This record gives sequence, C-alpha cells and structure tokens, in this order.
Amino acid sequence: MNYAEILRIYEGSNGDATRELYAKLEDFGPAGVVAMNLFRAHKASSRAKVYRGGIRGQGSFKSMAYNRKQWSIDNLEVVLVDHATTLSINWGWGKDSATKNFEAVLYVELPTGQVSFHSPQRGKGPAFDGKWDGIRGVGPQRICNYCAQVLAGGRR
Repeated sequence: MNYAEILRIYEGSNGDATRELYAKLEDFGPAGVVAMNLFRAHKASSRAKVYRGGIRGQGSFKSMAYNRKQWSIDNLEVVLVDHATTLSINWGWGKDSATKNFEAVLYVELPTGQVSFHSPQRGKGPAFDGKWDGIRGVGPQRICNYCAQVLAGGRR
C-alpha cells in the first residue's frame, strides 16, 4: 500500500480496508504496531470531533471514539516503552495548560514529523524533552506517510 491508498483509508469509512491495513502493519513488528496505533488513535480522535448520536446503552459515538483513541494511546505507550530507542523515535508526555480537562499531551516524533495527542491524564512513559513544533492539521499526512514507510520496508 502506498501513501495515497493509506490516506484514502484514513479519510474513509471502510472497516474491511482499515482492518486489512492494521493486519499488514502488525506484520512489520514494533514499527508496524507503532504505526497502527498512531493511525487508529488519530482517526478515532478526528471522527470523535464530528460524530453525533449514539447507541442506547452503549453511549455516544463521540465517547466511543474517544475511548478507542485512549485505548490506542495506551497500546502505543507499551510498544514505545519497549522499542522507541531501537526505532529512533523520540516521544514523551508534556503539558498544555490552555486545554482544560485535556492538559496532558503525548508527543511522538516520527521521521515524517511530529504528531501529538491531548489526553485527560498523563500516561506511562517519559517526560517529553522537546517542544511542540507548532504545526496544526498535518497529523493524518505524517502518520499515513509513516505507515507507507513501514509497509515499504523502510522501518522495522
């Protein structure tokens, strides 16, 4: 899969294509697991911002998407704790006091650029030793590009 195909999956709603992408990424070991969880967390976060409605007894689609984002971040932390050094990925937790109730920020510096996620609580892992790069709205492109690199064998 190339960048354009991965971005199309990110922007789309095809569950089969998304699951196929996740399976392919997982085959690439720790780098693939990092890519998969970044993709899932960002897509869930993006979707949560536009979702309306819900399922009786299960909650709103928005809360379900944010739960999926947090679950993905939790999974991402596990693989980063064990493999970030080997993968040459700088990452860690920072604080954004301007974002009430979501002050904790997970930063991940990929070879394709920095991505970040606000969270209601700080997770496991180190404090981030860098700073936010100040560029908004490029997370999907940076993550999809990283996924394409992993699938091309450029990252293991």
